[in-house]
Amino acid sequence: MGNFCGRVRRRDFLHQIGGGFTSLALAGMMAKDGVFASEAPAYENPLAPKQPQIPAKAKSVIFLFMYGGPSHVDTFDYKPNLYALDGKSVPLKTFGRGGKKNEGRVVGPKWKFQQKGQCGKWVSELFPNIGECVDDISFVHSMTADSPIHGSAMLMMNSGSLQSGKPSLGSWLNYGLGSLNENLPGYVVMLDKTGGPISGAKNWSSGYMPASYQGVVFRSKGSPILNLANRPGMDRLQQRSLLDFVGDINQQHLKGREHNSDLSARIASYELAFRMQATAPEAIDVDDEPDHIKTLYGMDGTRTDDFARKCILARRMVERGTRFIQIYSGGAHNDDNWDAHGDLVKNHSFHAGNTDKPVAGLLKDLKQRGLLDETLVIWGGEFGRQPTAEYAEGTGRDHNAYGFTMWMAGGGIKGGVSVGETDELGAFAVTDRFHVKNLHATALHLMGLDPDKLAYFYNGLDQKLVGVEGAEPIHQIIA
Repeated sequence: MGNFCGRVRRRDFLHQIGGGFTSLALAGMMAKDGVFASEAPAYENPLAPKQPQIPAKAKSVIFLFMYGGPSHVDTFDYKPNLYALDGKSVPLKTFGRGGKKNEGRVVGPKWKFQQKGQCGKWVSELFPNIGECVDDISFVHSMTADSPIHGSAMLMMNSGSLQSGKPSLGSWLNYGLGSLNENLPGYVVMLDKTGGPISGAKNWSSGYMPASYQGVVFRSKGSPILNLANRPGMDRLQQRSLLDFVGDINQQHLKGREHNSDLSARIASYELAFRMQATAPEAIDVDDEPDHIKTLYGMDGTRTDDFARKCILARRMVERGTRFIQIYSGGAHNDDNWDAHGDLVKNHSFHAGNTDKPVAGLLKDLKQRGLLDETLVIWGGEFGRQPTAEYAEGTGRDHNAYGFTMWMAGGGIKGGVSVGETDELGAFAVTDRFHVKNLHATALHLMGLDPDKLAYFYNGLDQKLVGVEGAEPIHQIIA
């Protein structure tokens, strides 16, 4: 180890002794029950539960992110006139990955639609199981965003900004409300088995906020978090002794720097990780679920098993008080996500087939357990698809940020409702247009946070998720 004036440097000590444990990118809260943390240093817990600003309808959010941009006109936005126009060129201004165009060849919907539920909602045959749940869902058909490019659109859907460095929705919720469980992270992210989305961790970053509020990536199989286990030969009591020693050193360093949130968060991360060594394995053990629950979610199917496990884990995290869980369907490569530029039928059949039953199972399971009323479920991608083809041949569609569909259920949402409309081709939102910021405002409002009052002072300005200009919740879908 390096030394200075005969003393071991603190940084070298942490690097050599802590191993993977000290490199763990977690932040949270210390235990207060005294079982193993009686000697742990005291500090201000950034994730201590806080009172809602307004009456809350939901306690947790599960965001089912269909990365790549599902085609709204092939899923939930029924456009019967498109069938007859298939293959015909029409004048239509579009802007996507292929640039700006003034006309295009129409790609008619590739699946039939049927009316579902008491509300009679038209749903594509791509989603037979979600179709059974429409009476619990509000569909917003007039969503808009500011970018038709994946990277910036992903950042906007997650953080409200086209630029990186801003806190994500889950970070804002943890900052505003704290965590309901001191043994688990308040913000969990589960990635597609093929990898993470474009821009990676920027999508669940805490931005200019302390690291305490960032998302923690969970795996649905094996060890839930990498680098969480002790080093070989170190038992739990030895680990506690080491943490106490490191805590004493950190507390000495913190004196006179009490407002150093990064250092406080680092101290907290060691304690949370220590607690999670005991609690996370139990929370993630979906194999102990009853057979009928596994069947409900699709754990018994080869294609649906992976996403089913993630959805079951999301329900288990909600039961244990985690505020925000985000599950990604779709990895980094085009063939692995919903980005259907070429063969739309092959792409959407594959991804809908992987997710339809698990998503419906999640909604049904939350409802039968009495959890749907306090859990807000959000489904959607970073944008939708255009009604016209991107290439001269094929069925692929280009990106569409100017009119697409997302849906929400539970947590204070009206069921069996559809709001907003796109034009007759599904190209642009024309009625009750809503921006991504309105979606964020709705989530904050339902969780008990005033979108226009939830602020974080940074760079000389009271920063807000919905921007300094503010945004209204989508009142039409709020019960």
